[in-house]
Amino acid sequence: MIDQTLLPDQEQERIAEQPEQVIEAIQQLAVRGAPAIGVAAAYGLCLALRNCQHIDEVRSRFQAALPAMRAARPTAVNLQHMVDRMAQIESSTECSQLDGADLKQRLLAEARAIDEQDQQFCRAIGQSGAELIADGSTILTHCNAGALATAGTGTALSVLYEAWKQGKRFQVLADETRPLLQGSRLTAWELQKNGIPVEVICDGAAGSFFYNGEIDIVITGSDRVAANGDAANKIGTYTIASLARAHQVPFYIAAPSTTFDLTIANGGEIPIEQRPAEEIWKPAAQQQPPEGISYRNPAFDVTPASHIAGWITEVGILKPPFEEIRR
Repeated sequence: MIDQTLLPDQEQERIAEQPEQVIEAIQQLAVRGAPAIGVAAAYGLCLALRNCQHIDEVRSRFQAALPAMRAARPTAVNLQHMVDRMAQIESSTECSQLDGADLKQRLLAEARAIDEQDQQFCRAIGQSGAELIADGSTILTHCNAGALATAGTGTALSVLYEAWKQGKRFQVLADETRPLLQGSRLTAWELQKNGIPVEVICDGAAGSFFYNGEIDIVITGSDRVAANGDAANKIGTYTIASLARAHQVPFYIAAPSTTFDLTIANGGEIPIEQRPAEEIWKPAAQQQPPEGISYRNPAFDVTPASHIAGWITEVGILKPPFEEIRR
C-alpha cells in the first residue's frame, strides 16, 4: 500500500506480511479512509493464514486474528463490516467441509471480492453524483475521500473525477484538515496528479469563502452513516456543514452502502476515536508543548442529517430511511 504518512514528500510503498503490520498501518494512518481500511483488513486476515495448511490451525489462526483487526479503529464501520463478512465466510456451511488449503483460497477470494466491490462502488458513486457538479462551479471538500481512501477512485472525489471526465470544468477548494493535514497533503496531491484545479485553504478560512459567495457546493466522504442520516466524518466536517447551511449552500455526503450502519439510530451512537495529543502540536513544531497543557484530539465529528442535502451512493442520491440499501 502507499504509505500515506509520507505523502506528498515521498510516494513509497509499505509492505505488510503479517496481520499485526496491517493493524499498525491502519492505526498509524499509513492506510486510511473507511473503504480502504475495510479492504486492508480483509487482506490482513488472509495474512494471518500464511505458512499453515492444516484446517485446525487455519481456523484457529483466523479466529485469533479477528478481535484485534476488528478493533483497529473504532469509528469507520467499513472495517467492522468487512471483518464480519470474512468471519461469516469462514463459519459458513459452504466452508464447513473444506480442508485448510481450500479454506485459505476461499477467504482470499472473498477479500478480493471485497476489493473489487469497492472499486465498483466508487465508479457508481461518481456516476450518481456527477450531475450535481455545474460547469464553472467551485466545490469545497474536507479531509481526503479520494483514491487514497478507497480501493477505487474514491467517494467524494470520485464525483469530481466523473464530472471532469464528462467535460465539466470547475475549481476545488481543499480544507487543509488539521491536525494531520489530509486535505493539503493528500487531497491536493491527488487532484493535482489528476489535472483538476485545486487550492488549499486553512480550515478556519472556510467561513470567509462562504460569506463571499465563493463556494457553490460541498461534498465530503463519511466513515459511518446512522439510520437517520447523521454522518461521522473527519473532525471539522460539522463546522463546514453548519457554514454551508447558514449560507444556503448544499452539503452532500458521498459514501458506499458499506459505510451505512443501519443498526444504530443516530449519530449519538457512533463511537468517536480519540487520537494521540502529539498529533495536534507535532505538525506545527518539533519542540515539546508547554508543560502541564492537556489536549483533546477527537478524530471525527457528527454532522446531523438536517444539514445534509443528500447522500451520494452507488445506487443513487438517497434520503433516509435509505430503503434502497437496507439488507
